[in-house]
Amino acid sequence: MKLLFKVTIIFALALTACKTEKKADIKSTENDYQFIGNQISVGEALTAEKMLEKFNTLKVGDTINAKFASTIKEVCTKKGCWMKLPLNGETETMVKFKDYGFFMPLDSQGKEVIVDGIAFVKETPVDELRHYAEDAGKSKEEIAKITEPKVEFAFEANGVLLK
Repeated sequence: MKLLFKVTIIFALALTACKTEKKADIKSTENDYQFIGNQISVGEALTAEKMLEKFNTLKVGDTINAKFASTIKEVCTKKGCWMKLPLNGETETMVKFKDYGFFMPLDSQGKEVIVDGIAFVKETPVDELRHYAEDAGKSKEEIAKITEPKVEFAFEANGVLLK
C-alpha cells in the first residue's frame, strides 16, 4: 500500500512539474532566418526608415499591408507576446501577433527581424500603456508617470523572420 502511495505521489509531482509556458514556435528557413507564425520571404522588405515614411501618411484608423526590417528594441518579458521595433532614433512601432497565435522568444531583444502584416495608427489608452510598461519590467514610479493616452504606430504581424 505504501509503495502504491509513493508511486502515485511521484507520478503527480512529475505531471505538475512538466507544465511549461507556450514557447515560441520557431521553424527553420533559409538565409540565416527562422520564421515564427506564417512563413514569409526575406525579399521586398522595406527599411525601418521607409516604413516610418509610410506610417507618417496614415491617420488614426488607417491600415496598410506592409513588410519591413528592424532590430528588436524590446520584447515582452513574460510571454513574448509583443515587441517594439525602432523606425528611427526616436520613433518605434508596437508589434503584436495575429490572433495571439505565436510569440517571440523572450531572449530575442537586439536581434534582427523582418515582419509582415498590417500597419496602422491607433490611440493607446493609459491602462494599456501601463500594462505594457509592467510587462517590460518598468518600475512602479515609471508606470505611475503614464497619465495620458498616446497616438502610436502599431503593427499586427502575420509572420516574423528572426535572424
